[in-house]
Amino acid sequence: MSYTSSSKTKMLVEGGLVIAMAQILSMYVIYQMPQGGAVKAANLVPLLIYAYRWGGRAGILTGIAYGIVHFLLGFKFSIHYMSIVLDYILAYGAIGIAGFFGGSGTVKAFFGAIYAILTRFAMSAISGVVVFGSYAPEGTSPWIYSLTYNATYMLPDMVINLVVLALLYVPVMRGLGRVTPSHK
Repeated sequence: MSYTSSSKTKMLVEGGLVIAMAQILSMYVIYQMPQGGAVKAANLVPLLIYAYRWGGRAGILTGIAYGIVHFLLGFKFSIHYMSIVLDYILAYGAIGIAGFFGGSGTVKAFFGAIYAILTRFAMSAISGVVVFGSYAPEGTSPWIYSLTYNATYMLPDMVINLVVLALLYVPVMRGLGRVTPSHK
């Protein structure tokens, strides 16, 4: 996709705005897990909408930037370098994958969001095994422990984000002039 200087400026400004919106929404914690992770107030929705508007590549880069900002400004449960890479940079970068599914209808965009959020879940599960596997109770597989721990907050968080996205997707895309007959 070729961008003009004006559209690049819009993309950068909007990227900064959605990072700020996502960070503000992440401060509204519904439930905090004891070793990190939380159910938050639909903080992924601005990143998903941005990815649908500007595409997967821009969405991934903005997700990575958000992950870095979120790590720097958030409460840290781990400063292990693999946790930073997996739980913040790659996990939030994965949210941008949804941008490869946008523009072809509401259902496809919704499944793109599910795929992106589950990819984020996978990154955190891998981090749980690599960084936090020693917390697994004796006799419990680090994979089972990590998948269970991450599912307790990420699945409710996914539901919240998907419900809000379902409510906002068509109105926001209509406002952006991106609604086609396939979105209705």
